Amino acid sequence: MLMTPPALHTPLADARGRRKRKLRLSLTDRCNLRCVYCMPEHPQWLPRDTLLDGAELQRLARLFVARLGISEIRLTGGEPLLRAEITQITAALDALRAEGLERLALTSNGVRLDRLAAPLRAAGLDDLNVSLDAVTPQGFARLTGGDLAPVLRGIDAARAAGLPVKINSVILRGHNEDEVLPLVRWALAEHLPLRFIEFMPLDGRGYWNAERVVREDEILAQLAPHYTIEAEAPSDDPAHYFRIDGRYALGMISTVSKPFCRRCDRVRVSATGRLYSCLFSADGPDLRTMLREGADDDAIEARMRAHVWHKEAGYAERPGYVERPITMHVMGG
Repeated sequence: MLMTPPALHTPLADARGRRKRKLRLSLTDRCNLRCVYCMPEHPQWLPRDTLLDGAELQRLARLFVARLGISEIRLTGGEPLLRAEITQITAALDALRAEGLERLALTSNGVRLDRLAAPLRAAGLDDLNVSLDAVTPQGFARLTGGDLAPVLRGIDAARAAGLPVKINSVILRGHNEDEVLPLVRWALAEHLPLRFIEFMPLDGRGYWNAERVVREDEILAQLAPHYTIEAEAPSDDPAHYFRIDGRYALGMISTVSKPFCRRCDRVRVSATGRLYSCLFSADGPDLRTMLREGADDDAIEARMRAHVWHKEAGYAERPGYVERPITMHVMGG
């Protein structure tokens, strides 16, 4: 094993041999829902001048793509559609295809999607994930404090604009276990890909404990009386897939019960410009300060590369609640 990071202008990797191909780029800490597994009850929003501006986002993204071999960027938050210049940011990142970008995606709660889906598609967005943890109005309100109807309108608008949509659902014991079957029935009827995600120990309220995690096998047990379920062959995708009634692929992202750290291919930049090599990292280098103090591209690239080189083995080695100053709505999912 090499003791130091590879030279500049080579593909980004860590010392455990995991090549990085995907960047999660957070645009804001703000959100218009209050999902219990993510947001603090009473969030204190960061001053806007502490967030990366459009030029800083574009410069970092270009370094990741042109110098480090990142081929996929996913815009996250908070809720990225609350960023006022979201379409301009999308268009600027779309221009990186000439430098090697292959896919530009976004994760949203869908609340503002009805008015933004078509402009985002025109700006170059390839596809999006919508976080939707209930398809009954009462279940949705209980978990998020919001209204389901705008989200469903947003999903319809995205599909009408030609944006492929995947649905991500987090199931918490004591909150929305009764939504598992309705979600599957709805996704089947709508011909929408659905993935269930285990509740991860990264919430903004210190709310996580192992008892609240509804695991993959429990979800499958709920579905078994209603459908035939066959496991598909494993792949490099973070999700395990199961064939439902021989015709529908249901995904399970089982970070807690079946961590997939050994094949992780992503890194994250927070809304404030900190680089996190792992979703569970406690801290990361401050790239925003480097940008604002005039660091050149070589210096920034070297700092990124050194941090990622020393990436932790991951959650699989140290399971349990993660104590850290940053919460998910700032880091980005």
